[in-house]
Amino acid sequence: MDAQQLKGHLDLLLLATLETGPRYGGQIIADVQAATDGHFALREGTLYPALHRLEKQNFIRGEFQTLPRGGSPVKVYTLTPTGKAELKAQREKYERFTRAVRGVIGGPA
Repeated sequence: MDAQQLKGHLDLLLLATLETGPRYGGQIIADVQAATDGHFALREGTLYPALHRLEKQNFIRGEFQTLPRGGSPVKVYTLTPTGKAELKAQREKYERFTRAVRGVIGGPA
């Protein structure tokens, strides 16, 4: 999928990934790639600006934590209650969009 298509759905993908629990950047990249069978390979230059923007909007909260494996602290992101509401709204918007596109191109609804 090209970058323009991903850009329009990046927030939805990130919020949905955090719905199952807190994640740090590397985990988010790996989880999105695994969930999409490698279709989306997020780059750090795409991921972190989006995470910072979502954090400023109070959709996610970032907190530095030391992981059980040790090493330097990493910023772990958690979905906020406002983010959960935004995720619900974005899912509904995406479903409406998908139905509309299917109306034009055909295929299962």
